[in-house]
Amino acid sequence: SQSEQRILSSKLECVQSIKDGVLSEAKCTESNLVTLFSQKGNGAKTQTQSSLKLFQVETETLDNKVDSEDLYVTSMLYEKEKTEREVTGGEVTELVWKLCLAHSASFETADLFMTLVFELRQLSLEALKAVWQRSSFKCRDNWQPLIDALPSCATEACVVLMKEIIASGEVEEDKVEYFFWSFSFIPKPTSGMIESLAPLLKSPGASQSCFLGVTALLHRFCSSYNSCDGVPAVQSVMWTLGKFLGRNCTVQDSERLSEVQLVLKAIGNAGLAAASLAPVLSLCASLKSNPIEIRLAAIQAFRRIPCSVRVSDLLPAGD
Repeated sequence: SQSEQRILSSKLECVQSIKDGVLSEAKCTESNLVTLFSQKGNGAKTQTQSSLKLFQVETETLDNKVDSEDLYVTSMLYEKEKTEREVTGGEVTELVWKLCLAHSASFETADLFMTLVFELRQLSLEALKAVWQRSSFKCRDNWQPLIDALPSCATEACVVLMKEIIASGEVEEDKVEYFFWSFSFIPKPTSGMIESLAPLLKSPGASQSCFLGVTALLHRFCSSYNSCDGVPAVQSVMWTLGKFLGRNCTVQDSERLSEVQLVLKAIGNAGLAAASLAPVLSLCASLKSNPIEIRLAAIQAFRRIPCSVRVSDLLPAGD
């Protein structure tokens, strides 16, 4: 509106010259006027002139020199060139020391940390355990590079080591939560990972992150593995979750209520693997003596179970 006063008045004019379909010259003039305190076009003003001119055209471009066999389509994720040299545990330990000595907010630190992640991926479980024994120390600023690098490793050996670190209670609770959170993002889970993590669900006081992280890993595994419900490790996790529910999710107190709600959420997380628990979920949802929170959570637990299980037949109509 006219009542609004513009603070800055800008103008840009360019003249371009085209020759044989190619831009040969461009001249631009840009002016900026601070109008807030100006009168009759006067005031603080800047003017910039720029000129761009084409001097020569290369007859042979780089694209013509590239062998098409060397080109490939890839994602935008970081890549590391593969080398024939095998990484040793000693080299990884030395890298952790370098990270401790490097400045925390430098390009060198970022490069070293990425190198550490890629080198961890090459180590066996035995080598990783040895590295942990030598490199579990904290740096001067209370940073543990190895703890932060392990969740990005995403190999079976790294997951097994993280599980053992969690079970040993050697790290702070926030780091344990960080481990569980990272399981949701492992691109290619293995049955060995699930087998290793399954016992954590039975440990006293297993956290919400434990249940949700493990079942999210299970969901991703089953999404790329046919007939995952026949894998012993998957069956072990689902048996543990089913045991928490009992026959029909009955609860006696608020503590049991919270536990069953968490387990139902975890079952919903598991997706395809949870098909075997569909009859129990149906009973949990249909039992009128169950709290409404439990009945709703049981229905929501069906969210990733395939339609082939015929959810509509399991849930009584109009209840």
